[in-house]
Amino acid sequence: MRKVLLLFIISACSCNVSKNSGQPAGNSNNLVADGKLFTALFHQQAAEYKALCFQAYNIARFRLDEAVKEQESLKPKAIVTDIDETVLDNSPYAVHQGLQGKDYEASSWYEWTARAGADTLSGAYSFFKYAASKNVEVFYITNRDDRERKSTLLNLQQFGFPYADEAHLITKSTVSSKEPRRQQLAATHDIIMLIGDNLSDFSVLFDKKTSRERTQHVQANAAEFGRKFIILPNPNYGDWETALYQYNYKLTPAQKDSVIKSVLKNY
Repeated sequence: MRKVLLLFIISACSCNVSKNSGQPAGNSNNLVADGKLFTALFHQQAAEYKALCFQAYNIARFRLDEAVKEQESLKPKAIVTDIDETVLDNSPYAVHQGLQGKDYEASSWYEWTARAGADTLSGAYSFFKYAASKNVEVFYITNRDDRERKSTLLNLQQFGFPYADEAHLITKSTVSSKEPRRQQLAATHDIIMLIGDNLSDFSVLFDKKTSRERTQHVQANAAEFGRKFIILPNPNYGDWETALYQYNYKLTPAQKDSVIKSVLKNY
């Protein structure tokens, strides 16, 4: 009797979910937004995520010590770092958008960064303070716009990040590629390390490349990862995703959903 009753309850719940969602099971039309809620959950709640961040910055400290001892240069030493999902955690923005069934929007992103309320990634502050103690300058090369400079500096300064000043924050003025800004810095500084969550934070080799080309370049430069290139995990967004869409930023959520399902491996 209990088994019959239990089956009835499960059946009733399943029917209610189907009626309330309006979608058959496994056929959500909001895969991108829902997916980013789940990846934001990983950012915010998984101890494994924090461990990965600590791991990246622990390795960075080892490599910094090596570079300070071994590399001789007439130019001052510098580290280039990205900001978003490398130094600052924007997962609350992903949650805010996802709960509304939305992906990234420029207007809402500007509202978020204007708050200067992003928290830091595990290990980031202590590492950059350590780098500063070794007389290694830190340059923040970000694709945040010039209009976001004031709030970005405020956000970094709230946590006491070293070199969080006008001279060391390099925002996006024109092109999104960071290569021209890296090259300009390389003319005056010896860049011993690059830190980021996106492959384009490291080299022009990865700018606007297909998923296959990105993988090929990673394999060809495998020795650099964990040495000069220190990468942070970011399952929420990045060129790994937009490469799937062939960098077409005008796709609808339904079109993105179709692309994602087309590349997933099943059995």
